[in-house]
Amino acid sequence: MTRSLQAVAYRRPSVLESSADGRRLGLETSRGATPTGAADHPRFFAGFLTRPQAASAGLLAVADVAATRYYQRQLRASLDPVVTGNGDRLRFESFSGCGGVYARLDVLTAGLDGAEVGHGTTNVDVNNPLREALSRLGTDDPLHLRVGPEELAVTTLDGPVVEKKVPLPDRWLRGFAESQVIAAGFDLRAELPAAEAVRFLRALPKAGVRGAAGGPRWLVTAGRGLRATSRAVPGAVCLPGPERLTALQRALRHATALRIYGPAVGAGSAPTASAWELVLPGMRLTLTLSPDASRGFSGEGGALDALATDEAAEDAELISVLLAWEPRIDIADLAASSGLSAERVRAALVRLGTSGRVGYDTAEAAYFHRELPYDSARVERHNPRLRSARALVAAGAVALDGVLGTVTAADGHVHRVREEAGVLSCTCQWWAKYRGGRGPCKHALAVRMVRRGEVAEPDGRTARVDGGVR
Repeated sequence: MTRSLQAVAYRRPSVLESSADGRRLGLETSRGATPTGAADHPRFFAGFLTRPQAASAGLLAVADVAATRYYQRQLRASLDPVVTGNGDRLRFESFSGCGGVYARLDVLTAGLDGAEVGHGTTNVDVNNPLREALSRLGTDDPLHLRVGPEELAVTTLDGPVVEKKVPLPDRWLRGFAESQVIAAGFDLRAELPAAEAVRFLRALPKAGVRGAAGGPRWLVTAGRGLRATSRAVPGAVCLPGPERLTALQRALRHATALRIYGPAVGAGSAPTASAWELVLPGMRLTLTLSPDASRGFSGEGGALDALATDEAAEDAELISVLLAWEPRIDIADLAASSGLSAERVRAALVRLGTSGRVGYDTAEAAYFHRELPYDSARVERHNPRLRSARALVAAGAVALDGVLGTVTAADGHVHRVREEAGVLSCTCQWWAKYRGGRGPCKHALAVRMVRRGEVAEPDGRTARVDGGVR
């Protein structure tokens, strides 16, 4: 597994402190992206939290996910959460070390009382002393929040006094991207009132020896609550690895409802990803789970089609110029501004999602703008199926005959790829095992690239030829 070290530097540690005029929570930022370009320590907010206890619990839940591996738990993970200022809200995001849980706390306008929220994305320091202090927060007395350095710190400190170097695996980056693409296919499946949400979440099993409490479960609505079923049925939602919802326990006593999102399923469907949103006063805490506790988002393949098309890449470059850290991206407005169709805008947003430049909010069924503070170009560079597909195209291994594509591998094996109603199938073992449930195989990707007009370049890369294959 390819990985690198990510250096994250802060002016000082984040801290919760008391002063003559009340308590103050200072969250320190690292280098990040802003509307005016990269900034060493951007400042996004200074004001009050309207519900300090709920916000503290939500922030701790996001930090819990960042520090946890839910599979093979003996291996620790530690990556500081990402914070995005979207003008009217603050979003705190993290991803688990095992690559199977995405967490986000949205502190909305009703949860903030103070100056205007800034725009941009960076890491935020959530250290162990701060976690302990936040967990002891016992009242909802006014709490001042500062996200970014104090004005004095900018002029009096000569450099970072806190630096962390953490491993940044490629599968973690790919998972962060894939989870957004997958969530875009979710719809609201159930909503539980506070009492039912508490009852349901507190009854979930704990993790086993390897960090898993059993296989995926299926649930359907029953009155005001949920009922378990032995298999998938229309309208059901999958709970893959129930122990991975543990982080929601942090904020459970502040919850007003639990909303559950997932894709449409039929009788006998395979396990799917799902999103679990705890509604809090003025904020939302959401956990998105991969289809199995032992399976991270990085191998799901939902973004591969977007990565494999040059048209979406070109469109994404255009759309990225029009983004301005909007909390809710309006596809119709982007289509009008860019001159592209709504379908091409959606494809471009998927492409931008693969590099971390947009996220997806299931509660609002809309993308939002953010820029992950990592080398997100590696998501495409190191995707094994995408690399293999491009190698097949570059080797001239693809031949087309109507709806049928023939791919001849280096070892002489021949695979047939058929397209029906826009859906590709293949005769390879990958397709036989997953039936498209984890995205297209490398042969289907290669056929799609050739159909779109990509040909081999002398250096082994692929390039697009307008008008189709030559």
